[in-house]
Amino acid sequence: MSDPAALAPVRRALLSVSDKTGVIEFARGLAKRGVALLSTGGTASLLRDAGLAVADVADVTGFPEMMDGRVKTLHPAVHGGLLALRDNAEHVAAMAAHGIAPIDLLVVNL
Repeated sequence: MSDPAALAPVRRALLSVSDKTGVIEFARGLAKRGVALLSTGGTASLLRDAGLAVADVADVTGFPEMMDGRVKTLHPAVHGGLLALRDNAEHVAAMAAHGIAPIDLLVVNL
């Protein structure tokens, strides 16, 4: 098993699930560890209704969900936050130049 001290810290998580079973408990666990929650439509509403602080993806992207919720995370602010190599100076510079915040954990199901 990997050394836990060597694992990258999770500071921000994106949660977007169709099957919401267990997501509230999982999100509570993340929040208790100081993880900022970012979410989409129905998942964000569910988490907010459960008393969790959650930011909407639409606020990050500047675009609303569309096409019955099928298009919501297709944006450089999301992809860049997920895919940037944090030890690559060019990636870090591009994130800074475009105001892209890192996303350390993605929670998704279909």
